[in-house]
Amino acid sequence: MANAMLESNVPGEGVYEKLMSQDKKRVCYFFDSDIGNFHYGPGHPMKPTRIRMCHSLVMNYGLYKKMEIFRAKPATRREMTQFHTDDYIEFLHRINPENANNYAREQQKYNVGDDSPIFDGLFEYCSISAGGSMEGAARLSRDKCDIAVNWAGGLHHAKKAEASGFCYVNDIVLGILELLRYHERVLYIDIDVHHGDGVEEAFYTTDRVMTVSFHKYGEFFPGTGELRDIGIGKGKKYAVNVPLRDGITDASYKDIFESVVNRAVEWYRPTAIVLQCGADSLAGDKLGCFNLSLQGHADCVEYVKKFNLPLLLLGGGGYTVRATSRAWAYETGLAAGVKLGKKIPINEYYEHYGPDYELDVRSCNMEDMNTTEYLSKIKRAVYENLRDIDAAPSVQMQNVPKMPHDDEDDKENEDMEDPDTRLHTRMTDARIQKDTELSDSEDEGMGGRRHRQNHNEAQNSVNSKRKGKATMSPTGSLSRRTKRPEAESSRDSSMGPSVPPQDSQAVPDTVALAEAPKTVSTGAVLPTSALAEDDKMDIYSQGVDAELQKVVETGLVDKIGTATEPSTEQPVAPTATPLTSSGDAVVTHPPAFASDSILPVGKLASEVGEETPEPVNHVGQ
Repeated sequence: MANAMLESNVPGEGVYEKLMSQDKKRVCYFFDSDIGNFHYGPGHPMKPTRIRMCHSLVMNYGLYKKMEIFRAKPATRREMTQFHTDDYIEFLHRINPENANNYAREQQKYNVGDDSPIFDGLFEYCSISAGGSMEGAARLSRDKCDIAVNWAGGLHHAKKAEASGFCYVNDIVLGILELLRYHERVLYIDIDVHHGDGVEEAFYTTDRVMTVSFHKYGEFFPGTGELRDIGIGKGKKYAVNVPLRDGITDASYKDIFESVVNRAVEWYRPTAIVLQCGADSLAGDKLGCFNLSLQGHADCVEYVKKFNLPLLLLGGGGYTVRATSRAWAYETGLAAGVKLGKKIPINEYYEHYGPDYELDVRSCNMEDMNTTEYLSKIKRAVYENLRDIDAAPSVQMQNVPKMPHDDEDDKENEDMEDPDTRLHTRMTDARIQKDTELSDSEDEGMGGRRHRQNHNEAQNSVNSKRKGKATMSPTGSLSRRTKRPEAESSRDSSMGPSVPPQDSQAVPDTVALAEAPKTVSTGAVLPTSALAEDDKMDIYSQGVDAELQKVVETGLVDKIGTATEPSTEQPVAPTATPLTSSGDAVVTHPPAFASDSILPVGKLASEVGEETPEPVNHVGQ
């Protein structure tokens, strides 16, 4: 194997070696610059700044040339509730340092406030972490990449309805659920110094996911992960725990890691792997107790990569920020197929890597409490458990996890909607009645009721006589050229586009009068020739309005349109006598009281209890 040293052509960039023995992998790297803006609080060991420090090294080593870099869409509340409860996610969304005192009971219920404090932007921080893991899993499932990297993820302690160990939302579980939509079996491997209890608990009863955790056990947080914790029900023997003691070295860790992982992959035959790369297992970590060097930690990543399976690399613990950023930057290079050089390039956090300014984390001289006999005992127990389970369990007839909105129908609850609520324009457009459509429903008239027995024949007659005089509204309905009563106009405008009046005896308009001779408000029969032109119809309409006004003033008609007591006064003569095209006078008379009377402004026949008479058709007379 020949490794060639490649130096960047860009001044100031670090150098790296290309790993010639490995196939080139398509790598997607997820980073959101906002992640470094969050702070757990003074004195808290969790420092999100470590992710920004790692990214600075990645960029200044020139790894952006070897992979695609993405800023993932933050996870939504709905996506988080694929695993977490609705109430818990809603609590995380609402809580902040200003209103924390108002949620004292909820803080105790959800274990928030001690190791997992409330800080500004808590929910946004969780959204960024979960969004990167879910998007990485989605790209792996769609075969957009071979390896996806999200160092902001790996928060493996969060429970379904509870925060734990600096973790609020379990992005690992959400990422695995995304993988299970396309992959039959997923293998989860955890090399954090703490047990991955949240992930194990989530999949404790299923054989779709095998969890393998290498961690410190015995008077150490979270206190779970005993060798005999192997799962339950259908998931029995699919939870593998490797409890280790203080001070384990690179050689011992590599031996047991490769032995257990190799046996798990051979027996379980996963179709995708998720590797949580918690860096608190490095030597010198503030909360850890292992003695791994940077190379010993990175050997785990390199070994898992050799299986050539879709791989999701996630962060996790790591509380000595300069060591954590070094390790993750180095492992990013391994994922991209290169080995980073020792000398750290100039970057914005350069002073943090003194005094040697090298990309290395060395082991210390602490005692290794893991004896050869102890490690052999653990390996035998793990092999025994794996031998008792089915190799490559089938997933036939199993429910594939789905997003909550996958099976939703937008119109499923349409009948339950409040009819008094204003609808979106798109919805109202879909409900517009067509011109050729008739209905006997209770809202008939709103869509264009016409008092004819043969609607199509009458409509054709209207179109032929109007000769294009009427205009069309933007919605396709006929627009009016004569005035309608003000109150009726305002009511119809609230219903949508212009529609014909419900009562055929309402104020005349161009459409009603341009058809055939019929009885109008005064009771006179008009010849067809008198109604041929719209301008003459406007003159006639004005004359009728003026006549009606004078009739009301003389007391011949009261406010509800019925006849008053007989009067000795003579009927008022017409105020206007429009002429037809042939010179014939249009005869007008005082209104015939009772059924032929015109209703005052804003009144319909249905409102005063009068029965609307059928119009008289005088065509051909």
